[in-house]
Amino acid sequence: MSLCSHEHHNALHGVHDHHNVETRLAEAENLCAIAGARLTPLRKEVLELILNATGPMGAYDLLAKIKSDSDRPAAPPTVYRTLDFLLEKGLIHRLTSINAYIPCCHPREGHQAAFLICTQCKNVKEASAQGLLKQLDELSASDQFTAHHSIIEISGICQQCRNQQ
Repeated sequence: MSLCSHEHHNALHGVHDHHNVETRLAEAENLCAIAGARLTPLRKEVLELILNATGPMGAYDLLAKIKSDSDRPAAPPTVYRTLDFLLEKGLIHRLTSINAYIPCCHPREGHQAAFLICTQCKNVKEASAQGLLKQLDELSASDQFTAHHSIIEISGICQQCRNQQ
């Protein structure tokens, strides 16, 4: 199932370039239901905050936003459990280099992405990393190394920021 209305699974694209948040939330609920899970109100709220963000959001940014937007307190462990659920269901990605979360616009089985992260404006672009991961798997296999997880993040300056310099 794709949460995007257009095809770009392998093309480089901005992770916040998708506008219909309501449709994406409904599709996320459907994806969870198919998996036998529930998109609780807090899970939906956190996903909506990440979808509506203009850039990557840290856990404490999310926590502050939840506290300011609602009467009920949300503790850090609750937010981290919620983020873990959304990660497990493939609805978001965690950028380890900046310890922040972004939406995944096309969650699907085995989806692996590579990310270009601008260190100035924090804009993030995503593309499929299948070809890169195949090469990394071959490298691992050549040394009889078993990789459990890999994340491809490239930090630098985007074209827009470079043009402003």
